[in-house]
Amino acid sequence: MQRFSLRLRIFLFFLALAIGSLAVLAGGLWLGQSRFDADPQGFVTAGLAAGFGILGLVTVIWLLFDENVAKPITGIAAELRSRAHAGVSGELDGRSARYLGDLAPAAVAVSEKLGTETIRTAERIAAETARLTAERAQLTAALSEIPVAVLMLSRDHRIILYDGQAVAALEPYRPLCLGRSIFDYLQPDAILHAVETLDSASRHSTELTVATKDGTAVFEAHLRSMGESVGYMLTLQTEPDASVERPLVFDFDLFNQTESPELGSTALRDLTYVVFDTETTGLDPDKDDVVQIGAVRIVKGRWVEGEVFDTLVNPGRPLPVASTRVHGISDAMVAGAPSMAEAGRRFRQFAEGAVLVAHNAPFDMAFLRRDADAVGASLDSPVLDTVLLSAALYGAEATHTLDAIADRLEVDIPDSLRHTALGDAEATAAVFLKMLPMLEARGIVTFGAALTESRAHSRILPDLNSG
Repeated sequence: MQRFSLRLRIFLFFLALAIGSLAVLAGGLWLGQSRFDADPQGFVTAGLAAGFGILGLVTVIWLLFDENVAKPITGIAAELRSRAHAGVSGELDGRSARYLGDLAPAAVAVSEKLGTETIRTAERIAAETARLTAERAQLTAALSEIPVAVLMLSRDHRIILYDGQAVAALEPYRPLCLGRSIFDYLQPDAILHAVETLDSASRHSTELTVATKDGTAVFEAHLRSMGESVGYMLTLQTEPDASVERPLVFDFDLFNQTESPELGSTALRDLTYVVFDTETTGLDPDKDDVVQIGAVRIVKGRWVEGEVFDTLVNPGRPLPVASTRVHGISDAMVAGAPSMAEAGRRFRQFAEGAVLVAHNAPFDMAFLRRDADAVGASLDSPVLDTVLLSAALYGAEATHTLDAIADRLEVDIPDSLRHTALGDAEATAAVFLKMLPMLEARGIVTFGAALTESRAHSRILPDLNSG
């Protein structure tokens, strides 16, 4: 990660040039006055006039250089990084770099070459993805008739895989998510005892009875060891339910995940994120209320499609007509929805242990933190803002609306999903995933580095992280 941006380096260069010129001018005037014993008033007047002239000239040249050289170079670099690391394939606009000689045509040529290679790579990936999708569908179909909930867990008891039946069994108690400890859902004693018994007796499987964390439900279960260095499979006996979909949600990379001692030194790709958005009755967090919350989860750089939070919220008062025109949510739609206290509690469970990501996060967080404080809960999760990350990648002078960033990174936002909480959360997630490799290419690899870079642009939006 560069300590100083190109534009700042160029500004410092011209500043040094101005200071050096004024120093040379002052030295020359002092030497002339002392050598010829002339009236110093005339030398001072001449010096001031020449000094202001030098400052004005250097300033004008710096502004021209910044506008026609530094900004275009920064823009070309950001666009090339988008194509190299985020899969953007659109034509590079070289018009802004018309004063850079052959650099603009050369960048366009590189961009076209990258675009061709990207298309070929995408075709190969699409073919392989189709094959894996077909195999996964066959596996899902094979599991659909088995009346058990399936969970695969690492040796430190984090969830690596689960199916739809496990969601149906455990979701009533809290949202089921990859990477979470199974002890967030089930009481630990029986599971720990079973694992210890298998390890000590060199056995592969055992039967046990487990209860949910709150003790309201009990399951007959089967635990099978997959090796001391791998983990174990836990199946819960459940009532067959043909209406329950049986998709498998998994990430085997979690087997190899090690916890970093502190968040700041953790690689961005190793973190779990909850990307969220809200719809509200207005723009004032002190007077308006949340009417919808939508969120998705990203685990180790992968969007987990099965893990979604989407709820309407009853604000307890009529919705303004103006806000309904924006997001389409009416009084009738929220009539049976949970209150903000209940919706906020469920959202905190969904987001527990994750870094929150939002576009213009101060707006959404102001509502969530206000309502969390009102019910005596806390929402102090670390936060990344795609507005500030966009400024780090494209410069503060670029446009950083969600639509502008999505267009820049070729992320399609269907009109039907725009201004819905889940739709905007999904668009933000897609944008964020394309930003990750671009940030890494700039040396912004850890959460601490991303935080430092975000704070450098806090004049755009305030940073929400303490410390």
